[in-house]
Amino acid sequence: MSKMWSGRFKESASELLDRFNASIPFDQKLYKEDITGSIAHATMLAENGILSESDAKQIIQALTTVKEEIESGEFEFKISDEDIHMAIESRITAIIGDVGKRLHTARSRNDQVATDFRLYVQNKSQSLSEQILYLQKVLLELAKKHTETLIPGMTHLQHAQPTNFAYHLLAYISMFKRDYERLQSSIERNSTSPLGCAALAGTPHNINRDRTSELLGFREPTLNCLDTVSDRDFALEILFNISTLFVHISRFAEELIIWSSYEFQFVKFSDAYSTGSSIMPQKKNPDVAELLRAKSGRVNGNLISLLTVMKGLPLAYNKDMQEDKEGVFDSVETAEVSLEILTKSIETLTVNVDKMEKACKIGHLTATDLADYLVKYCNIPFREAHFITGEAVARADELNIDLSEIELSELQKIDSRIEADVLPLLSLRNSMNSRISKGGTATAETKNQIKYVENWLESL
Repeated sequence: MSKMWSGRFKESASELLDRFNASIPFDQKLYKEDITGSIAHATMLAENGILSESDAKQIIQALTTVKEEIESGEFEFKISDEDIHMAIESRITAIIGDVGKRLHTARSRNDQVATDFRLYVQNKSQSLSEQILYLQKVLLELAKKHTETLIPGMTHLQHAQPTNFAYHLLAYISMFKRDYERLQSSIERNSTSPLGCAALAGTPHNINRDRTSELLGFREPTLNCLDTVSDRDFALEILFNISTLFVHISRFAEELIIWSSYEFQFVKFSDAYSTGSSIMPQKKNPDVAELLRAKSGRVNGNLISLLTVMKGLPLAYNKDMQEDKEGVFDSVETAEVSLEILTKSIETLTVNVDKMEKACKIGHLTATDLADYLVKYCNIPFREAHFITGEAVARADELNIDLSEIELSELQKIDSRIEADVLPLLSLRNSMNSRISKGGTATAETKNQIKYVENWLESL
């Protein structure tokens, strides 16, 4: 069968070219968006007298039939059709004859694919946003149970200061909140319809781009057609948004891996979201978290790939841009399954409160509290206070105890200005609860942060 574009060609395309040139093996994922865009286009053409009402009705009915065929598995995707746009147009022409050939009036595959792809990205940005919100709600429910559960806060993966577990979870909730907001910002910014731009310069037909924009749920048509058909910023944005999301997921996954180790035992994954070893029967591996950690490399690669494809392309459309979709499809699908399994893993996670609190007695987490006491109550310059505290830490190490357990007499051997009122300040829980500044780890302030997130979720 000759191609729809082959009128000026004397030879048929080679089978090798067909395989190399075709995008139908992957862009068939856009069938819903393509049919939705075509129905909007046909509706507008009829309203503007470019198509007869009868022709438009037949076309829309044929498009509906094709959608049903694809979803039932009856539709045959052929390499010879090149892409999903040609595949659907060929099929509706087979169903209703020459009337089907009128559908492509006043549009090009350039604006057609830009429309389909943008619709896909908009829809997926919204569905990913909803998954992130659900993950946040799950984390928030877990946080509510642990506003008083002590856990060592760390820097450089070294014990630093006592915090509570809810506070730690709220750090990730905050990251995921930014991920949600980035996706929503992209949805708003990219709510512009490419349909009607045709190849690159618009069309002489009396079309109504505002109408197709409205029918497709966009805010307005794009401004400049030359830019529109060659624009893939929206695809780059979703790739960047997903990559940033996975930076956060990978950080959380790494902590879950560490926390679930025998050395920490802070958390335990359910059997449903763990795996075993083929040779070591005692093993229970955090494979879910490890895979989540690794997926960031995959989605980052997709972002770099499209950035590289788009770099230096002259206006307007170039075939290079056919390479825009597979990475986006892969990143979206990776994000969808990853968010789902991360959420399920958290819902079924066991938290070992005792192990977390016991770990707070390692590393002298209240050392800063002693230094602050020396500055505030003994009028000692901070640099001197820092040195005195270091001596106290060394003495606690010699005694094989944590600084929070040291006796007053030992501290007074180091500096006689230290009084008994220091001891309550060295309590791990008092130390955690002393950090009452906005954004701090005190239980009361942690509860304020939980309330803030709850109010934000309710406002959406």
